[in-house]
Amino acid sequence: MPRVAISVTQATRAGVTLTPTTGDPVNNHTVANDGRIAVIVENTGSTVARTVTFRIARKVDGFTVAPRTESLVAAERQIFGPFDVQEYGGQLQIDVDNAELKLTPIRI
Repeated sequence: MPRVAISVTQATRAGVTLTPTTGDPVNNHTVANDGRIAVIVENTGSTVARTVTFRIARKVDGFTVAPRTESLVAAERQIFGPFDVQEYGGQLQIDVDNAELKLTPIRI
């Protein structure tokens, strides 16, 4: 199946409500990337560390570059980004290892 697209929330000075998307470890995700995207990742689990992976789109000498993989301990929330379009592409690909990870992409 194709990756699940996640809508990006535009940050404003007036403030916006953040609505996370539950991670899909089977299909994974894409986010429209213009180089001004950050992603809040939250591990909502209470006991186990979970892994999020940001796939790098560019190749070096024709070879795929290893993705950026990060681990979040139970109940941890981190923000990642921005993601350079030259490195990560116009469609940022995000993989999660469990549905306990919640994703909230934000354009700054």
